[in-house]
Amino acid sequence: SNTVWLTADVHYTAAHYYNPDKAQFQEFNPFWEFVSGPIHAGTFGPNDFDMTFGPELKFIKAPTAEQGQNLPPSAGLQFFGLVDISGASEQMTVRLMDRDDNELYKVTLDPVRSA
Repeated sequence: SNTVWLTADVHYTAAHYYNPDKAQFQEFNPFWEFVSGPIHAGTFGPNDFDMTFGPELKFIKAPTAEQGQNLPPSAGLQFFGLVDISGASEQMTVRLMDRDDNELYKVTLDPVRSA
């Protein structure tokens, strides 16, 4: 419960939700993965999904096929993420941002409470 993965080494920005109801292997609790990078390096697009854990693409911003791969920072596809956790509610808000400080995607996650 309450597992979130944050990564920046895939060189695009995205939000993935892993859902056991859609997975080949179903003995796990749902979890999120947030990707946001690079802040100043070549930009690449994503690989194909491995469906073992039932990933759902909630958001993505990456180079198009026409733009190609390994785009320079001057192409404008530079990203970063912000994470805020409320001490009062324990909710976690994740925001995926572009280099111009524009919010591209935002989600607030409620903690899973133990019984």
